[in-house]
Formats: sequence, C-alpha cells, structure tokens
Amino acid sequence: MKEITPELRGERLQKLLAGTGLGSRRTIEDWIRLGRVTVNGAVAQLGDRAGPQDRVEVDGRAVALQPSAAVQPALLVYHKPVGEMTTRRDPQGRPTVFERLPPAPGGRWIVVGRLDVNTSGLLLFTNDGELAHRLMHPSSEVPREYLVRVRDQPTPAVLARLREGVLLEDGPARFDRIVQDPGSEGHGWFRVTLHEGRNREVRRIWSEVGHEVSRLTRIRFGSLMLPRDLRPGQSRPGTVTEIGELMRAAASAGEA
Repeated sequence: MKEITPELRGERLQKLLAGTGLGSRRTIEDWIRLGRVTVNGAVAQLGDRAGPQDRVEVDGRAVALQPSAAVQPALLVYHKPVGEMTTRRDPQGRPTVFERLPPAPGGRWIVVGRLDVNTSGLLLFTNDGELAHRLMHPSSEVPREYLVRVRDQPTPAVLARLREGVLLEDGPARFDRIVQDPGSEGHGWFRVTLHEGRNREVRRIWSEVGHEVSRLTRIRFGSLMLPRDLRPGQSRPGTVTEIGELMRAAASAGEA
C-alpha cells in the first residue's frame, strides 16, 4: 500500500465505508477480517485509514468514496411479521425483511439491530451506516420496549426476581421496567423495557425464571412507537423529526 502522510490519513476504513451506506461499521469490520476489502491494491487490515485519494474496493469493485454528509440520512419504519429473517439472504430459503423494502434513496438499507424469526414488531432501517452503528452501540443505551406473552402467570416472587435481575451465560441482565397487563387464561401479558440488544435477551430472561415466551412484539425503539396503522409486512418512511430524535439518541454513543 502506498504511504499516506499523517495529514492525508483520512478516516478509519470501516467508518468511511459505513458513511457511503454500504453497511454498518460492524458489518464492514467483518468484511475486512474476511479479506473482502482492499486499499490501493493491498488487502485491508482493521485499523487502516483511507480517504478520497485512495482506491478502495469491496469484492473487487471500486467504491465511490464521499464524505458521510453527502449521503442524506433516511429512515424506514417497518412492521416485521413473525416468520421473516432479519438478514439479506437465508441459506434455508426463508423470507427476509429486505424482500419487502422499497429502494433506499441513497446507498442501501441497513437494519438497526435484529429481531429473531419468531419475534414481530418495530424494525428500523437507515441508509446511514454511522447512525446505525451508534444506535446499536452499547453506550447509546437506547431503550427498547416489548409486549410479551408468557405461559402461566408469574408469581410475585418471580416478578421481584425479574426486577432485581438474573444471571445469563453472557452476564447479568434485567429489565429496566416491567408493567403487567391484563392476562388471559393460562398466560401473562407484560410490557418490558431494556436498553441492550443482546441476542434473544427478552426470551432468555423469562426462561431463566421458568417462563416460556409464547409471543413477543417490539413496540418501541427509543422515542419511536410501532404505528397502530402499520400492518405486518408494511413500511413507511421516517419523518425528519423521527430521524432527528434518533440522531440525538445516538449522540451519546462513543467510538467503537
């Protein structure tokens, strides 16, 4: 790789490519580890920097570098139905959320977090890789609220344990808030809030106290609620106000 003087070192490669809308920083870091990214003909390494003066390629295709501000941030609000995968492709041929989305106005849609195949509800997409990265970064602590149905009615002792927190295989976990809704025969209904995005965390917390989640729907991400008039499988563009609210929520996230 040609030598780059300090004043021309540019931005970290994953941040630069995320700014073009190719993907989140985390996704692009994975591409770099897999050797899919080159800079000036040399395979890139994590920590490399680049700028408009460099030739950057992904899978052998040149990327048109541009400042992050050149990509107008856009937001898509989607009501994910049960049965869809939160990936671009599924090896088993199952439907994915990306199959229903309209084209992004610039770059491509990047999913903000994930919902497992059996979870429905609010899913956000943006074409701004930096915004997606910051919203998913643990330091942003953006609250997520879920409507949960569990088998059997939890006892007061179980609810107290949930409020205190439990120990999962990847560390302590607890709900920031838990509100009981009117139940149905053989089931309990709750609205729970947490500020993390660990894999299947809501289901695992309930399982730890002996209750299986039989229905799970995300109803809020940050200040954005799942629109009542948005049916499963439908999407709508986010408003300027909603984009601004997400940007403010993500502003506290530090550098990864």
